[in-house]
Amino acid sequence: MIDESIAKFAEETVREIEEALSTDEPFSEEIFTRLILERLEEAGHMEGTFPLYQQGRVKNAIYRIDGYAFDEERSRLELFTTIYMEELPPARLPAAEVTKAFERAIRFVSACVDGLASQLEPSNSDASDLARLIEGQVATLGSVKIILLTNGIVGNLAESADWRDRKVEFEAYDIVRLHRVLGLGETRADIVVDLEALTGAAVPCLHVPSPAGEYDAYLSVLPGEVLSKIYDRYGVRLLELNVRAFLGLQGRKSVNAELRRTIVDQPSMFLAFNNGIVATVDDLEIERDGAGGPVIKSLKGLQIVNGGQTTASLHRARRKESLDIGNVAVPIKIIKVGGADLSEMVSSISRAANRQNTVQLADFSASDPFHQQIETLANNTWLDDGKSRWFYERARGSYLAAETKAGYRKSDQQAFRTQTPRQRRLGKIDVARYLSAWSGLPYRVCLGGQKNFQHYMQRLKDSAPPPPDAAWFKRLIALAILYRAVEKKIRGMKFPAYGAQITAYVVAGIAHKTGGRIDFERLWSRQAVSVELERLVEAWAPQLDALMRRSAGQRNPSEWYKKEDCWADIQRQLPALSDPLPPEISHGEAGEIETGATAGILSVADYERIERCMQVSSATWMEVAELGQKAGVVHWRVAAICRTLAGYATSGWDRKPSYKQAKPAMEAFLAAERAGVLTSSSADATNLS
Repeated sequence: MIDESIAKFAEETVREIEEALSTDEPFSEEIFTRLILERLEEAGHMEGTFPLYQQGRVKNAIYRIDGYAFDEERSRLELFTTIYMEELPPARLPAAEVTKAFERAIRFVSACVDGLASQLEPSNSDASDLARLIEGQVATLGSVKIILLTNGIVGNLAESADWRDRKVEFEAYDIVRLHRVLGLGETRADIVVDLEALTGAAVPCLHVPSPAGEYDAYLSVLPGEVLSKIYDRYGVRLLELNVRAFLGLQGRKSVNAELRRTIVDQPSMFLAFNNGIVATVDDLEIERDGAGGPVIKSLKGLQIVNGGQTTASLHRARRKESLDIGNVAVPIKIIKVGGADLSEMVSSISRAANRQNTVQLADFSASDPFHQQIETLANNTWLDDGKSRWFYERARGSYLAAETKAGYRKSDQQAFRTQTPRQRRLGKIDVARYLSAWSGLPYRVCLGGQKNFQHYMQRLKDSAPPPPDAAWFKRLIALAILYRAVEKKIRGMKFPAYGAQITAYVVAGIAHKTGGRIDFERLWSRQAVSVELERLVEAWAPQLDALMRRSAGQRNPSEWYKKEDCWADIQRQLPALSDPLPPEISHGEAGEIETGATAGILSVADYERIERCMQVSSATWMEVAELGQKAGVVHWRVAAICRTLAGYATSGWDRKPSYKQAKPAMEAFLAAERAGVLTSSSADATNLS
């Protein structure tokens, strides 16, 4: 008999798929795959996933996948295969059906290696890009994993299968596991590390209990290869509670570059030179060795709180660079939290462990005050009808928990769904995605939910903006409505590839062309975009797709779209706005999302002047002000505006010119240029006349 909470979770999942069916993809399995991958990314179980349904034949055998993820750092390919069932309650999947799904996915990999890409023309499809990627990476591919996504129940799985002299791992997220991960919000429980199996023996340790019983500490040393294998198995899930993303190896003074040099030149000195790692566990299995000393057999719920760079660097050295790390030993401090609060304990450990590092760190946990403030605003900010609001899912599973809490009486549950329907739910990953795209960082959005979120939180920490208020929250929701409308329109246009990336670039393009000014109040009040704005998206999307493809050239598109250079290239070629403008754009705001002061009605000419202002450098605006005023061709009041724009330019145009600033400023620029007062060194190359 299936657990009641799992049955309810399964019912909610099916209902959500059915609700999306009429307006989204035409197939339930596609919707299920997309939603589950998005939420598993948010839960930290996946990274950089792409839904992709591809089925075909090799001779008389069928191949099929429903999505993929490629981790370049770990040289790891993950392919997703989906089995979706509409029947309730969830049924157990026949073992033969599960095996068949895995076999079809393996056939796809084999077909790619054998030249499938040439058969998947036109070349501008996700499948052909993936096939070329697999064909090109097969020689260095570290591992392949096939992951089954299903709302059924899966029994025991075979751990792996042999494929072309390497092992292919199998994994499944069935409704039971999805409920545990997404419904209950647990993300660490199924991380179990068998140290005895990895090292051949239990690992000796020194047990140091805390006097007050808040925790137990265990000091030990792990072989570098063991740490690398653990990271190979679990990836970023080990870093869920970590406060820092892996920073890369660029730069001579990089911490990670120093780690690499030690691995290459003095591997036996790694323990002496390295501070080691700090980890927390939910539980661990301890025994006594022959001499009576404590040894660790296994770890449950392992999280690396400090030392993510060390872990990722060791893995990269072994997997990507084939360096020998057999003589590398890593000191490790393992904390088992007892009576203390885990999240607070981890936060304190993180701050203390990283205090000596000059890198600015960001706390990515749901307990961050920023996210608590958004949750409070969501709970207290009602729509204009006074009857409904948006739900901010600060912690995973909180929407389901709130719905369950309201569901003790049927009338209460119905009221909750009316007040906060599923389509008005948003989480931390969503907030980072919407604000990053609107801030001109679509390439960061293309990194995937978790990585973009980490970058966003770091920017937030660096800039230290004022706490969000009700006006800020309404503009956030306006952006959510805009982004989701663009996403829905592009999804309905059935692009053969990269719909999510096109969405991010279209939203960023609109923000760039409008200087970040749209009628947020209208979007909030109507909770929908206008037909005219939908038409603009429909016109822009194919043009952006073509621009992005052309910019990628011979590069892998999915990787190129993650680069800042890609956006720099695209924004110079964005489609032009045309009259009549959509009402959201013709009625602008005098500032960015943070300001909210209302301005007048804008035309295409106004936006063109704003864009041209932003093509002028800070030094040139200062020359327009100083030399233009001195020559008598620029009024002192207009010179003050030019100085203001020079300040905007210095800060990278974080703040955009208003249309009231742009018109006199451009007139002043042209007057100074005609008077010949601008020096050749500072006059901009772009012809603005």
